[in-house]
Amino acid sequence: MKKIHTLVVGGGFGGMAAALRAKALGHDVTLVDKLEVLGGRAQIITKNGFKHDTGPTVITAPFLFEELFNLFDENIDDYIKFVPLEPWYRFYFHDSSTFDYSSSISKTKKEIAKFSPEDSEGYESLLRKSEEIFDIGFTKLSAQPFTSFWTMIKQIPYLVKLKSYLSVSSFVSKYITNSKIRSAFSIHPLLVGGNPFTTTSIYSLIHYLERKWGVFFCIGGTGKLVEELSNLIKRQGIRVVLNEDIVKVEHENNIAKCAISNLGNKYDFDNIIYNGDPPTFYEEVLTPKRKNLLNPIIPNKLLSYSMGLYVLFFGTKKKFNDIAHHTIWLTERFETLLEDIFEKKKLTKDFSLYIHRPTATDDTFAPSGCDSFYVLCPVPNLKNNLNWDVEGENLKENIINELEKTIMPDLNKYITDVSYMTPKSFKTNYRSMWGAGFSIAPKFYQSAWFRYHNQDPKIKNIFFSAAGAHPGAGIPGVLSSAKVVETILKDQEIRY
Repeated sequence: MKKIHTLVVGGGFGGMAAALRAKALGHDVTLVDKLEVLGGRAQIITKNGFKHDTGPTVITAPFLFEELFNLFDENIDDYIKFVPLEPWYRFYFHDSSTFDYSSSISKTKKEIAKFSPEDSEGYESLLRKSEEIFDIGFTKLSAQPFTSFWTMIKQIPYLVKLKSYLSVSSFVSKYITNSKIRSAFSIHPLLVGGNPFTTTSIYSLIHYLERKWGVFFCIGGTGKLVEELSNLIKRQGIRVVLNEDIVKVEHENNIAKCAISNLGNKYDFDNIIYNGDPPTFYEEVLTPKRKNLLNPIIPNKLLSYSMGLYVLFFGTKKKFNDIAHHTIWLTERFETLLEDIFEKKKLTKDFSLYIHRPTATDDTFAPSGCDSFYVLCPVPNLKNNLNWDVEGENLKENIINELEKTIMPDLNKYITDVSYMTPKSFKTNYRSMWGAGFSIAPKFYQSAWFRYHNQDPKIKNIFFSAAGAHPGAGIPGVLSSAKVVETILKDQEIRY
């Protein structure tokens, strides 16, 4: 029997996972990526002894990585070391109060009690309800192909029972009364590109997901994960082509025929798995263009996209030992700030930040006696036409000055080797539509069957393993997306 040839476009975590899963099915696999190394958004910046991961820095559900090695009877522990973090996150509020979100439920409840004793008990109720949502939203649905409308219809009783029409913020507010703790427990959608006030409460399952498997750091960073997955790909004989961008995928009679690169190279295939932004694929890559009904409620031009990301990287010539591995730095405004970012597409003078200090756990990220920092700031995507050549510099200065005033005294004295990425970088480097940090937003009407399908509804040999496809963004999301593609390939035994 003729061997099936699968072309994977894009070498992010979703692309690498899809390539490995297709290989495990016996396919002949080629992986093409426009960047110099695999990893997609998980690149590495090194400068004067400082190292920075550019992409995801929070590791949850590590078993999804373990599965990729298990496919080939290999043990991930031989290559990668995950270490649990404590605390998971430290929240710093505008009035200088702090809240440590801990791996220990008892410690977390004590921290909550500093703000509101009654919320300490409310947290347990929140966690129990989150487990119910997890049992459906993650265990049952995250690897479920939503390629059929009837699949969605079958889930409606579960979705109604779980009140998935509520927002994450509304869900949290049912159990927590203190405004600061409400904000802290509502931030999870921001990690996958959603506004907590409009993101479906299904994403509240993350509370239990963290409790079930923990929050980890990979020694060596996500760059180490990419390196070892790249080595696994090489060991399995998957062909990898770098520095080449697929700019055209031709189709005829509802069958995709071949892909053309920016270098003029032609790639024939039986199946193509796209690990890039689905809107970009349909607007810029698929040839000839066609009307598609991947989101049957919202036309493509009216899709709601995630916010943009401004990511600041710097080193310090001293250690800031009081800064946790993960810090969430929250300004006084929460709901109205997010409304400005997501709805009004407005860059304001105030901001909230996620701060990653890998040197709290792994001192190889900086020279001896120094620290490495990654600071992520949610900002409007490119629909606002901001001049990021100007605003990037302004935001850099504002963030550094605010950190110096609060949690990092004398930062300007010790800071070094500063660089940053803007939504413009995401558009250029990753071909992300509107420079969105996480593709389309995880609203209810853009989730499950209403999200981009993992298999094109008409051209059946086009697949998506990506943040913009089901089940969504984030490392667990894109790795689960690859599992969905594998399930479809396996179940339908597609031959072209």
